[in-house]
Amino acid sequence: MAKKAAKKPQPSQSPAVEGEVPVVGAREACPCGSGRRYKACHGRQAAHAVQELVHRPFEGLPGEADWVALRELVPAATVPLTLAPGVTEGALGEVPSVTLATVLPLAWPALRRADGSILLGLQTQSSSGDLSRDLADALELALATEPGTPVPARRTVPGGRRLQDLLDTGAEFTPAVHTGFEFWLEDAETATGEVAASLERANASAIPTEKLSGVESSYWCGTPDKNHLRWVMTVPEEQLLDALARLAAAGRASLGEGTKLVGSFRAHGLTVPVWDLPLEMTADDCEKPAAEFAERLAGVLADPAPLTGEERRARANLVNRQITLN
Repeated sequence: MAKKAAKKPQPSQSPAVEGEVPVVGAREACPCGSGRRYKACHGRQAAHAVQELVHRPFEGLPGEADWVALRELVPAATVPLTLAPGVTEGALGEVPSVTLATVLPLAWPALRRADGSILLGLQTQSSSGDLSRDLADALELALATEPGTPVPARRTVPGGRRLQDLLDTGAEFTPAVHTGFEFWLEDAETATGEVAASLERANASAIPTEKLSGVESSYWCGTPDKNHLRWVMTVPEEQLLDALARLAAAGRASLGEGTKLVGSFRAHGLTVPVWDLPLEMTADDCEKPAAEFAERLAGVLADPAPLTGEERRARANLVNRQITLN
């Protein structure tokens, strides 16, 4: 009988370094000193963190529904952010202000302006399953970046802080919707090179969008064929679909003549009902019917009665028209 091959000695499982292990390439030696490749050692934890999906990344932040709208629906908008006490300690220079922006030139995660202020991009590529942690990582990197410098994209370090840890969750969250992206620069007329080209492309592709003032987290947008109202709601999805079905079955789900509730988006754990509107219906024209719809919706949300057959068919129709954005 042939002898069994001797087992190769296994590398030590104990790390040779203390504290946080740096992120390196998957095939590189793990910095902990175990002798294994990173992907087979501490990289496993990083890979697991990437796979974990946070269903509602903005939950617990003021204006959660508006965070979702600005991430998925609104082309150009900004919101001043208030940092939690102590967050700017150790920052590279003074930080006069931090502003959330829907998107930044060249899809930068963040930008540290010459005066030290920070623009944080919301519509950026997510490197993990937790968008809040990705954005917080970009904000922390911006705090440590020289003024006048964009923040490059990088893979989020697992276990880092989230926006909920860095922002004052008691502060107001009031978006300002813009017609273009001139807010990128302190003086847009001085833009040159790639930034100027990116600004021109962004302005040309932006869909006209306005935020309604009478109801929360609702946005009118205009397209060549028809206008739309997209309304981000924090009501639990199943409860909201039941209520919308009751209104649809009763013929009370529209926003007036020529309008129609056509379905909904699902985005970051929230539901976004969508109405088609006539081309001549402006954002101002939506204010009164939207407020009236909000009252009708509130009246049926608490209805405990089972759905009727007609209401179940209306609900099925809404579900069939639902689109998941993420």
